[in-house]
Amino acid sequence: MLTIMVLMVGMLPLLAQTQPASAPPTNPAQTPPTCSPDPCPAQTQPVSEPRLEIYGYVMTDFGYDIDQINPDWFDVMRPSKLPSFHDEFGHNGRTFAGVRQTRNGIKGYLPTKYGELMTWFEFDVFGTGVDTGQTTFHLRHAYGELGHFGAGQTWSVFMDPDIFPNSLEYWGPNGAANFRNVQVRWMPLQGDTSVTLALERPGSTQDGGLLRDRLEVQNILGRFQFPDVSGAIKTGGNWGYVRAAAIGGNTKLDDVVNDQFNLDDSVARWGVNLTSNINTGGKNVFKLGYVFGHGMENYMSDAPVDIAPEPNFGNPTKPIIGKALPFHSLSAFYDYYWNDRWSTSLGYSQLAVANTVLQRPADFKRGQYALINLLWYPDENVMVGGEFQWGRRANFSDGFRVNDYKVQFSFKFNYSAKIPR
Repeated sequence: MLTIMVLMVGMLPLLAQTQPASAPPTNPAQTPPTCSPDPCPAQTQPVSEPRLEIYGYVMTDFGYDIDQINPDWFDVMRPSKLPSFHDEFGHNGRTFAGVRQTRNGIKGYLPTKYGELMTWFEFDVFGTGVDTGQTTFHLRHAYGELGHFGAGQTWSVFMDPDIFPNSLEYWGPNGAANFRNVQVRWMPLQGDTSVTLALERPGSTQDGGLLRDRLEVQNILGRFQFPDVSGAIKTGGNWGYVRAAAIGGNTKLDDVVNDQFNLDDSVARWGVNLTSNINTGGKNVFKLGYVFGHGMENYMSDAPVDIAPEPNFGNPTKPIIGKALPFHSLSAFYDYYWNDRWSTSLGYSQLAVANTVLQRPADFKRGQYALINLLWYPDENVMVGGEFQWGRRANFSDGFRVNDYKVQFSFKFNYSAKIPR
């Protein structure tokens, strides 16, 4: 076992799974591997020769935002990025266009004495982090798997990519867990019933709330002493599947100022994700999810901070403590294929956060998301479609609510090659 783990960690894991050729799922942000949410099991016997598959697509989005959203997120629907006050981002109405969903990937298969080593490397050009709003390199997957073990960056075990609808919108339903994370995972049980356990890169975000300008709050630093621990069990058949996942972690809050206060703290975070696909004939499927927890908002598709201050009455040395914000969310979508050339997806999602009294009145409290589309596949490698999207944001306590409506048209052209053929 130690030999296997050293072999895996010593190689840069690179594995990919492509979309099916006929009427492929078209949510390019969330398209899962063929065997997702858990990677395909490795073969028990070595294959005859190494092989590579190169795949990807060029995708162009054109649309019109009837209202307004943060300009860095012009081509997605994220309720948390809608204005928190009237005309925060200017007046309503603007055209957007881009190619940021364009994607490329490589998957490889290499025979070893332990079975087939699978590697996955995939990127698109949808800038995030310091590159938010840009068209630039964005790593999605860098992952490898051998037998029952895997390591690298891929879908968090906490999330289920198979519940994302066949949509044009890149970011996905706001109420679904959606996070690609660096991890080491063990899959002791594979097949129709599977079990996956993982240690994942920890993380959380803190909100200073109304106290953000006070010295004692400015000098509290987050620290992650241990990895997040996640696990999932999934069982299914021809009817579909059900899956339950859970995750837990801890954030240390370090007070680095030597004064009359001691705001050191330790905040436990946890989450549960219940998901299912229910087949209704052909390729038609209901995709359902419900998530709840405390302080795990960073694993969600669209949510704000994980930890916020709350009063600690009666303790003059520690007048405030950090609280892992409770949240709950749901996602319900239906993918319907009229025939081999036409499909429609429609559904609704929402996420709600329980704020603390020390958060600002304009902080995010609830987001809602919905869409409906019509997609056409004139060829197995071509997709053209239109989609109507709706998002809504509600603030914590100032009464402000805002809607956003978008119309998007997309054009997608797939390519792939196998070496050797």
